Amino acid sequence: MKIHIHTRNADLAEDFRTIVEEKLNSMERFSVTIDRVEVEILHEANPRQGKNSHRVILTSHGAGPLIKSEAAEFNDLAAFDTAVKAFALQVRKIHERTKDYDRDTVRKHKNIV
Repeated sequence: MKIHIHTRNADLAEDFRTIVEEKLNSMERFSVTIDRVEVEILHEANPRQGKNSHRVILTSHGAGPLIKSEAAEFNDLAAFDTAVKAFALQVRKIHERTKDYDRDTVRKHKNIV
């Protein structure tokens, strides 16, 4: 999975990129095909937007379904954590829908009556 980070009016912390890569790469445990994830970070300059001045938008691209989540918090990391929770929930729902719940029992396979 490729991860692209775009910033607008923002300066990122040095360890932010590694945190983003670790959390998004953990989504590979689900069998949902995601080729690329775009992480867009926006900062609001208006001081009245203090509690929601940092916005993070996650968008998936690829052969699988389009997944998009968005969050606004007081700093980049908090907004990213909230957006990743919503992103993971959507990925998990897609994964659950693709599961095969019609499992055959041992008796059906061996034709035991």
